Amino acid sequence: MATEPVISVGGDAQRSLEDASGRIFAIREWSGSGPEELHVHHEDDEAWHVLSGAMRFRFADREVEAPEGSTVFVPAGVAHTFVALTLDTRYLIILTERLLSLIGSLSSDQDRDRKGEIYRAHASEIVD
Repeated sequence: MATEPVISVGGDAQRSLEDASGRIFAIREWSGSGPEELHVHHEDDEAWHVLSGAMRFRFADREVEAPEGSTVFVPAGVAHTFVALTLDTRYLIILTERLLSLIGSLSSDQDRDRKGEIYRAHASEIVD
């Protein structure tokens, strides 16, 4: 958990964004796509800012493309998933510590039969 400000100016961070975790939320620079399944976080908001490339977000009722420079905020309770549209897509993801833990749990436990249980343990669920 960061105890000092983490400042990134023009991509030149004083400290890595891996250190940008507080008590409530974290910021990470990431690439790649999200989970295939539409899912909902019941208690946690989530946001993305596209640094390069483009992303497509899928919601229960529509899909939206987010090119470089776009910011997408998904409040708790809204079903979603996302995909990186290019190999060079990079983005900042702003998420709670609980969602960071969810991602870590899903990454370390590849048992597809446990996926629903892992989501539920993190106040989330698979929608489709």
